[in-house]
Amino acid sequence: MIETRLLRQFIAVAEELHFHKAALRLHMAQPALSQAINRLEEKLGVALLERDRRGVRLLPAGAAFLETAYTVLGQLQQGIEHALQVSQGIKGTLTITSVSIAGYPWLLDTLRQFRLAFPKVQLVIKEMPSATQAKALIGGDADIAFLRYLPGQADNIESRLLLDEPILMALSVDHANAHEAAIELKDFADADFVFTPQVLGSGYHHQLIALCEAAGFYPRVVQEADQLHTLIGLVACGFGVALVPASMARSMSSDKVVFRPLTGVSSSIGLYLNWNTDNPSPLPGNFFALLERAL
Repeated sequence: MIETRLLRQFIAVAEELHFHKAALRLHMAQPALSQAINRLEEKLGVALLERDRRGVRLLPAGAAFLETAYTVLGQLQQGIEHALQVSQGIKGTLTITSVSIAGYPWLLDTLRQFRLAFPKVQLVIKEMPSATQAKALIGGDADIAFLRYLPGQADNIESRLLLDEPILMALSVDHANAHEAAIELKDFADADFVFTPQVLGSGYHHQLIALCEAAGFYPRVVQEADQLHTLIGLVACGFGVALVPASMARSMSSDKVVFRPLTGVSSSIGLYLNWNTDNPSPLPGNFFALLERAL
């Protein structure tokens, strides 16, 4: 292993082509510099410089090694600057997972502000169901997660309720109840429902089931869909009705589906901010600071 100190000493001699001038530049004694260059040549097993009464000149091997020395020290400096920027939260990668973000303007604005404030940070945004998010967060594949529910929360996972949003009924426009301003959930005891699979978010799934049970029935689920946008497409095609967060109505533009509030039951669902407290990166903290301003 060749020390970076030897590389800097060789570069000084190669640029000055004079041991005394190079020694002054390096603030060291000339004999010590001469010994250092000898050690470097011994380590490499090749002569780099030719020394005679007329002075010093680079040998072909020396000229070739000078380029290598420049490259190595340049890459080292870049590595040092990169490490400093990562430690300061100026550079790096921030992975954020979320349920569909289109219905949350404050989250979209925070993402925009973060990209503007930290242009050197690679921002990775992944939309996925809550259960998948939980696995990614606990497994270290996500830095921040916006999800409905974190099953089996680990000791190193912090969770904060951001908001409670109403649950709405999604109906096709030609449904008999589509013209009503609000929906009595108990009136849908015999209706066909479309749901997201329980495995993709058991907390969310259980909450919707409990809502129906509070209205006096267990929903007849005739079709499942992994994505809420697909769920709404099935409603539009007449597969059945669906219970969805209000943010879904804000993010959907369809002339085939209407969204109606529920009456007679307490119907809201939470959105939680989650992060891993073992994560040493300052990037989540930088994101949280911007998020606080948006909420």
